[in-house]
Amino acid sequence: MFSIAIRAHSTKATGLFFAFLWAGAGAIAWAQAPAPSLLQPLAGAADGAPAPPWRVVGLPGNKVPLVAPDITTLDGQQVLRLRSDKSYGTVSHALAPDAGGRFLQWQWRLDQALAASNLRRKDGDDAALKVCALFDLPLEKIPFVERNLLRLARRVSGEALPGATLCYVWDTSLPPGTLLANAYTGRVRLHVLSSGTNALGQWLPQQRDLQTDFLASFGDETDTVPPLKAIVLGADSDNTGGASLGFVKDLLLMKQ
Repeated sequence: MFSIAIRAHSTKATGLFFAFLWAGAGAIAWAQAPAPSLLQPLAGAADGAPAPPWRVVGLPGNKVPLVAPDITTLDGQQVLRLRSDKSYGTVSHALAPDAGGRFLQWQWRLDQALAASNLRRKDGDDAALKVCALFDLPLEKIPFVERNLLRLARRVSGEALPGATLCYVWDTSLPPGTLLANAYTGRVRLHVLSSGTNALGQWLPQQRDLQTDFLASFGDETDTVPPLKAIVLGADSDNTGGASLGFVKDLLLMKQ
């Protein structure tokens, strides 16, 4: 869609927006009593694919091979597997506008890193693991040029594409805590949580306050956190031509 309508946006950044369409700062202290999750479990489908309402989404027009996220058993537990090989793919869960999710937690594990990724460059814009939150940022909060690009994209697609996406990533070289804009578009901001290869094969728990992290990433545009539209998990290696292998489990989205 964006790749046809506006060349200023990367096809890959557009893929995050399509993941929402087709779906149908810092660590916090968590309460001991479990809270209900706003996300349905990833596992449960008979064919090994992520269970509905999770949807697997590639790039518009299938411009690159699809990473096909699937459910596998690892250490006796069903987990999401993300294998990339010069490819791109996400799995997406849409949310009701009034869902009110704020606290996101999960565990991820990287078994094969992307050697050539460099999130500061367009030719290195790949991530072996990413967990993204898509927000319905109002158009009036978006800078003029990007606002008009988004308007055009919405008109072409006929859909209310989200105005802001926050992606937590496991990067090869950038240190944890790094915040930066996507190399192609300011509509996607990246937050490095894990880095390097020292923890390969290990499960690393993550706990995030989406409101705090959103304002840390998009506070230059707004002081109000817009509604959360979707949660997207993914991997890609199409720009670097590499390969990666990672896993995600115990994904929960809670109001408190």
